Amino acid sequence: VLVEKGAKKDCLIGVCMNRSIDMVVALIAVLKSGGAYVPLDPSYPEERIAFIMKDADASLMITESSVQPLLEECGIDAVFIDARAPENSLSSTTRPETPLSSEELAYVIYTSGSTGKPKGVEISHRAAVNFLTSMAHEPGLTEQDVLLASTTISFDIALLELFLPLTVGARTVIMDSEASADGARMADAISHYGATVMQATPTAWRILLDAGWKGTPHLKVLCGGEALPRDLANELIERASCVWNMYGPTETTVWSSCHPLSEKTGPVLIGRPIANTQMYVLDEQQQPVPVGVPGELYIGGEGLARGYHNRPDLTRERFVSSPFSDDPKSRLYRTGDLARCLPDGNIQCLDRLDNQVKVRGFRIELGEIDAVFSTHPALDQCVV
Repeated sequence: VLVEKGAKKDCLIGVCMNRSIDMVVALIAVLKSGGAYVPLDPSYPEERIAFIMKDADASLMITESSVQPLLEECGIDAVFIDARAPENSLSSTTRPETPLSSEELAYVIYTSGSTGKPKGVEISHRAAVNFLTSMAHEPGLTEQDVLLASTTISFDIALLELFLPLTVGARTVIMDSEASADGARMADAISHYGATVMQATPTAWRILLDAGWKGTPHLKVLCGGEALPRDLANELIERASCVWNMYGPTETTVWSSCHPLSEKTGPVLIGRPIANTQMYVLDEQQQPVPVGVPGELYIGGEGLARGYHNRPDLTRERFVSSPFSDDPKSRLYRTGDLARCLPDGNIQCLDRLDNQVKVRGFRIELGEIDAVFSTHPALDQCVV
């Protein structure tokens, strides 16, 4: 159906659905059609969904009947996955002919922007496949695993939860939105489905602990999206088979480094780069700083995004030419994170160099809120 409606490579298609198996079907359908998906959470304000669809120049949206009232403002051609109209019936079981290169887009995900509007990050098939292949090796996932997926698709870490199990033959259990915010229901789901892997932000893990979760001896814990406090790390270490601290910005495809936590003392490190990824701690002149000295963390390698959608100025600002490569096309992403490299090669993330904050794992540029406040006619100045 998508191909018949004009889907092709680098064609952006919105996916706005409640969490279900059908949601995963929709995402795979977009990739098989040759297009790239733009994930949208139905809980988003209608105005934000409409802005993202317009900014992305999206030609289609996959949705479901229950979400339709939220999308009136978008005015875009919609495919209803729960419809039983003839045009949505399977007229063919033949795989569509959609030749793609690894450089084509797989998805565009929107994050907070300092100018008052979200910005779309363009991720290629190459970057996504490199990420999934590396994650299958470390922290590791096999066909015997059961991964409990609790993250909204508008948060890029959902890529691991939905696609990593499918690529290795494991099982993914998709929790609904309400259960994902309820610690007691999450604990019940871990037990009921025999989950062996779960990924969540530190905030979500605290919700689980506050609900009285006593632990699951065979559970592999992946924690990322915001800084992992030492006290929370220690509690998780006591309750799970292993705990991994995950680090990475959206612009470098989900996670760029990971670190197993076993000791209950010392700083919580972000570890070493994943496969085909490089990390550098540089000074203001983009020169390496000595071991142990703080500097800005830069990331290079196969995971780098193509850039920001229709934002060449911002792309040039954040994705800079790499001084460590002879390839003139080689780039590094400026994370804005203050970090230092330890003598053993592991990296410690220290702070932010700008006004970006994390709320439940979501990046919030305070400048975006400043810009919105400033549009109010009764305000002369504001600060967030």
